[in-house]
Amino acid sequence: MPEVRLNLITREWVVIATERARPPGDFRQWKEKRYQPERLESCPFCPGNEETTPDEILRLPAGGPAPRDIDGGWKIRVVPNRLAVFAPEGGVEREVSGLRHRVCGAGRHEVIVESPRHDMCIPLMQAEDVVNVLGVYRDRFIEVYRDMRVEHVIIFKNNGEASGTTIQHPHSQVVGMPVTPFQVRERLEEATRFFDETGECLMCATLRDEQKDGRRIIAETGHFVSFIPFAALSPFHTWLFPKRHSASFADIEDEEIADLAKNLMATLSRLYYGLDNPDYNYVLRSESPELHHSKCFHWYLSIVPRLAPASGFALGTGMYTNNSIPEDIAAFLRNVKVP
Repeated sequence: MPEVRLNLITREWVVIATERARPPGDFRQWKEKRYQPERLESCPFCPGNEETTPDEILRLPAGGPAPRDIDGGWKIRVVPNRLAVFAPEGGVEREVSGLRHRVCGAGRHEVIVESPRHDMCIPLMQAEDVVNVLGVYRDRFIEVYRDMRVEHVIIFKNNGEASGTTIQHPHSQVVGMPVTPFQVRERLEEATRFFDETGECLMCATLRDEQKDGRRIIAETGHFVSFIPFAALSPFHTWLFPKRHSASFADIEDEEIADLAKNLMATLSRLYYGLDNPDYNYVLRSESPELHHSKCFHWYLSIVPRLAPASGFALGTGMYTNNSIPEDIAAFLRNVKVP
């Protein structure tokens, strides 16, 4: 019989379709492998094409010998998104006319080019390079929040065609928006309600429960734990939580960034080798730097492999149907052999 599990953090019911659940290995994407060169002439993010992007916001210079002929003199570049969701110019003006509410779409939208190599991805990077990427995440997260027009900031990554990306070169995005999305508000409100009722952070309680149970853990390092949630919204949906309570990613320390890189690489490598490099999105969910002392919320990273499209049932009810069993998925990933 199917189980209906409640995800306490998202406040969404999930149908775990136990009777028609697919074995974890069946989610492997046997897609045609497309050769990716180290440098692609037409890619705006590849070395030598820097003039095709807007003026740089930040550059992390290359150190040591460059990888063959793809040297751009940099390790990481941050540039404005040419197709920005929010306009970099103008102020934020609000207007209410009857039932019509409107806010000017001013804000920030940046692209973090993670590597000069077009064919690179996080599971194949050197640990030092992933540490650098996460350090840039922290710096841009803090800086974008300094813009007085910005009310909420997200950092996210689209990997592969099914994720919505249009450029295969490894990159992430930072968006500072003039409003706080209702999804974010609802999760903050639920976390606050849980704290009011129990005196405890909901994410801390969730992490403690997952560690005690153990069946859904994927990787545990010194400062971080990755796991499949009890009520995972979709197959291989993964959360990565810091062990230390902190409401804002801005508060992460250098030692924790190094450990986060280790855990993220371990987790994504299991997906990469276990499912043949699936398309995925990940998003960093966090409070603002000024609210880093909040006892109610706990920042985390959500990884969503794009293995199953949303159904009409999900669109009509807001309830997800997960045709995998979270405990089996976690066990599968723990057993993936990573070279």
